[in-house]
Amino acid sequence: MRILHTSDWHLGRALHRVSMLDAQAEFIGHLVTTAREHAVDAVVVSGDVYDRAVPPLAAVELFDDALHRLADLGVPTVMISGNHDSARRLGVGAGLIGRAGIHLRTDPAGCADPVVLTDAHGDVAFYGLPYLEPALVKDEFGVERAGHETVLAAAMDRVRADLAARGGGTRSVVLAHAFVTGGAASDSERDITVGGVASVPAGVFDGVDYVALGHLHGSQVIGERVRYSGSPLAYSFSEADHRKSMWLIELGPAGELTAAERIDCPAPRPLARVRGALDDLLADPDLARHEQAWVEATLTDPVRPDEPMARLTERFPHTLSLVFDPDRAPEDPDVSYAQRLKGRDDQQIAEDFVTHVRGAGPDERERVVLREAFDAVRTEETVHEVAR
Repeated sequence: MRILHTSDWHLGRALHRVSMLDAQAEFIGHLVTTAREHAVDAVVVSGDVYDRAVPPLAAVELFDDALHRLADLGVPTVMISGNHDSARRLGVGAGLIGRAGIHLRTDPAGCADPVVLTDAHGDVAFYGLPYLEPALVKDEFGVERAGHETVLAAAMDRVRADLAARGGGTRSVVLAHAFVTGGAASDSERDITVGGVASVPAGVFDGVDYVALGHLHGSQVIGERVRYSGSPLAYSFSEADHRKSMWLIELGPAGELTAAERIDCPAPRPLARVRGALDDLLADPDLARHEQAWVEATLTDPVRPDEPMARLTERFPHTLSLVFDPDRAPEDPDVSYAQRLKGRDDQQIAEDFVTHVRGAGPDERERVVLREAFDAVRTEETVHEVAR
């Protein structure tokens, strides 16, 4: 069975206030063309269809167009909700849409209710695990501790139980939206840390033939059978070096991977990061290749130059981001607060603040209190997103 694996469309998202809607529409066209030309048997979309819980109308219209084009193509499609989606909104009309061959899996309770497709070698069961916010789904899965690993493990126990009841000849594909250990993150993914932990081990997914992951925006191989497709477009300059693509996967008669090919996605414009003193950036002949790219420029001038953006856009007309990072000695009192915090998470910053205020860092009990406070804030934000 030939499967086209994609994820993280983030319909409605912009890049530094530049609308990506046209580029997203081009990607949808590319997806449909790829599915037709490669005669795929199924398309899987592993979450974050939209960029936010209440997407703009233009994004909803583009999604509607994608559904119609995939249905017209006659290729069964399985989609799950991600942490950016409103599961309830995305799942509206799922039963009716399913009659057209577009199967939306947004309810955690249905994770062991697969979409079963058949080819010449028998059945393939597609299990859709929507993003599982631990605090919101722990009761559904009967776990005491709200953590990513515990709820995903419980969901996969249900999947394996259903698969075992189907007999040994049924092949299996799991769609999941999670941060799996070994994956490389970018600046584009929303933090899903719970209890100080964001990732889950790949072993949680043992027992199935292929795991189609979403959430991380870089295409990557966690294991031969566990892969991220990545987002089809770059949504931050941290993705400047990504090769945006989809996975074309072939499952053999016994569930073995007989092929795994990356299909490149169209890029509206390359991304480039340049760094240096302003005058050097304007004069360096090696940077000519970036003149038509979307540019993030980091200026290292010790004193902020006059009209830097105006001067940069004379050479790099598509400059979107301007960062100041003056070259100074570490002991210089003018080293920015932001620079001192760079690479530190909320928990570390809070612990440093406690140390600064009272002269001693938090003990283990206090660290737990801080961690639980941050988890509560993230959970509250998720609840508000779902309710909107």
